Amino acid sequence: MESTKKLQPLLTEADVRLLKAGDEVLISGVIYTARDMAHKRLCEAIEAGRELPFQLDGAIIYFVGPSPAPAGMVIGAAGPTTSSRMDAFSPKLLANGLKAMLGKGYRSEQVRYALKKYTAVHLSTIGGAGALLSKHIVAAEVIAYEDLGTEAVRKLQVVDFPAVVAYDCYGNSVYKEGVI
Repeated sequence: MESTKKLQPLLTEADVRLLKAGDEVLISGVIYTARDMAHKRLCEAIEAGRELPFQLDGAIIYFVGPSPAPAGMVIGAAGPTTSSRMDAFSPKLLANGLKAMLGKGYRSEQVRYALKKYTAVHLSTIGGAGALLSKHIVAAEVIAYEDLGTEAVRKLQVVDFPAVVAYDCYGNSVYKEGVI
């Protein structure tokens, strides 16, 4: 395996093409959070031609519903949600410019096809390590759908947030290939 790759959103198609299943990455920059209900609302906004709360083109969405921030911290535990819960919505977001998703677990055949078609990747991070992962988040603010509580869309500033390329834009997978 090659050395760890640094990712800095907004990602370009060229950035994504350099990533291979099994690559370890460190993300620094702005990423956005969204889970099931937020994904549904984002897709409804796209279908209705409404403006989205953030630019999808080149963005990374982290599938997380963080716990409340303890005193002195910007966010609470921020571990990944099971990615397959977003499978119904991911192809539409990818078609509209999303370049990476971050969660845990397997993705559907539809999503894997969309990753290839739209030159995007799915990243996985460590489930059960939300407190550790939150140490890589230096700023967090709710930017949309505040009524969803923990599932509101947040803009996160991350530094060296660790992940692995689980599915690349070439159809390879760490799960299928046994890379990890």
